[in-house]
Amino acid sequence: MSHTNIRADLGLRPVINASGTMTGLGASIVVPEAVEAIRAILTEFVEIDALQKVASSVIARLCGAEAGFVTASCAAAITLSIAGAMTGLDLAAIERLPMAAGLKTDVVIQTGHLVGYGGPVEQAIRLAGARVVPIGQVSGCRTFHLEGAITENTAAALYVVSHHTVQHGMMSLREFAAVCHAAGVPVIVDAASEYDLRGFLADGADVVLYSAHKFLGGPTGGIVAGNVDLVRAAFAQNRGIGRGMKIGKEGIAGTIAALEAWERRDHAAVRRREQDIVATWQAALTDRTGVSTRLVADPTGNPIDRLEVHVDPAGAGITAWDLSDALAAGQPPVIVRDIEAELGYFQLDPCNLHPGEETIVADRLVAELDAARIRTDYIATPLDKRRNRRDEAIRAWPG
Repeated sequence: MSHTNIRADLGLRPVINASGTMTGLGASIVVPEAVEAIRAILTEFVEIDALQKVASSVIARLCGAEAGFVTASCAAAITLSIAGAMTGLDLAAIERLPMAAGLKTDVVIQTGHLVGYGGPVEQAIRLAGARVVPIGQVSGCRTFHLEGAITENTAAALYVVSHHTVQHGMMSLREFAAVCHAAGVPVIVDAASEYDLRGFLADGADVVLYSAHKFLGGPTGGIVAGNVDLVRAAFAQNRGIGRGMKIGKEGIAGTIAALEAWERRDHAAVRRREQDIVATWQAALTDRTGVSTRLVADPTGNPIDRLEVHVDPAGAGITAWDLSDALAAGQPPVIVRDIEAELGYFQLDPCNLHPGEETIVADRLVAELDAARIRTDYIATPLDKRRNRRDEAIRAWPG
């Protein structure tokens, strides 16, 4: 099997990712330093706990934490961190989980943070044997909601930073952490897709969790960073429920290398390249009938702008979601960020493109819009049919 044509060798489509750091597309382009570290360690034997100590030192330095470790994914990191807050270093309790009799089991979370990221965040909590305690409403959460929910059975509080969460009316992390700490409750922050490696601990998190395979450009993995006692208790879950979430030597070594590469990266140069890509797309769509564009900042403050493409079916001859589907079905397949396509727009994300792919994306957009314009009636697949089609695909897998 050749290296350069591995997708063709496996019979896979050569997709272009204009969607972002999405797990379902492979998350990111792994940086060369991580690729080399993975290659080098694959044929060697190491003591995994010793390798994790090396990871802990690197994580601590980059995140401003006391300790850290690497696990299978950020979702796994949520479960292990909550389990650690429940059991501490009680090894018997660790082996009993998810049977949690005699332990504190409540985990408070703002209702607007009960999101799905490929699976529901509350399931990551329940896997530890914990009980989800939603506070507030989707339209707002206040201090009194949190204060009123904390009891002697509260093990931890989970705060989610994500574009999926409700972006208004929720408590800030500083406010959330202040209330929790006054009651002696540790705060765990799910920052899977975030660029900032230090700000969340500085704002009051006791433990912060990242995906190694998103903005860092590492292999698939989750990073746990924070207070040494809580991190140690989460790491100890590898003797229990964490066994099914273990990460191999290659994932740990690759994450270490990705973190060190992040430290050396010219972030300003990356930003300039991404801005040039977005400008290319915006120029290609200027003066297109039924199409308008605007630059939008990342909702959680990551240093990236995306191009939001608004589609008026009456003028463009196609809906935003059908244009998204057409781009994905064509050659080469282009996957856009269509989470909110039912509102009449999708976004183009520049962070995961190989050189020259921005031009291919622009050409595909123009070609699909031209094809739609020559039709006598516009393309408008019912939204429920589209949603059901996606649900049926998982029921039919692998057929």
